[in-house]
Amino acid sequence: MAAASTGLRRSVSSASDQRPAAGTTAAAATGAVAAGSRQERRRHRRATERYRTAHATRERVRVEAFNAAFGRLRRMLPTLPPDKKLSKIEILRLAICYITFLDHVLELS
Repeated sequence: MAAASTGLRRSVSSASDQRPAAGTTAAAATGAVAAGSRQERRRHRRATERYRTAHATRERVRVEAFNAAFGRLRRMLPTLPPDKKLSKIEILRLAICYITFLDHVLELS
């Protein structure tokens, strides 16, 4: 019986010799290979002219919406002169001050 258990130990220890490095699992080691090919496919897809054009269009629409929102906010803020050009940070700071002022006006009422 001792010989059988020794053989069992050898087969268990030989199976443990095939484990991935410490801190990783077999699934993680296998996933690294799959992730590499997934990243390659993603990199290839992003390199196509069609993808770049679509991405540039989406980004342009996003920036235009962002700038339009700042324009609407700017028109709601009182400044002298009313057509004074303000940077985005100036618009945000002025909006904070204006909202604080309106809050104080409401508290006094």
